[in-house]
Amino acid sequence: MADKKGLSDKMKAGVSKAKGEMKDQVGNAKNDPKMQAEGKNEKDKGEFQEKKSEMKDSFNNGK
Repeated sequence: MADKKGLSDKMKAGVSKAKGEMKDQVGNAKNDPKMQAEGKNEKDKGEFQEKKSEMKDSFNNGK
């Protein structure tokens, strides 16, 4: 089972991805390329956080 830190990392990743998707969609609706770019960056940040969390889980479960 994942520890609380791992769960926290996964929650942060989900929040970042959700925020990014919202910014991307609002930027698309408003035809605002800057907001779209911010949203895409936020989604990428969430993907990175998710991969980092998976690596931590993998490392911790290997012990």
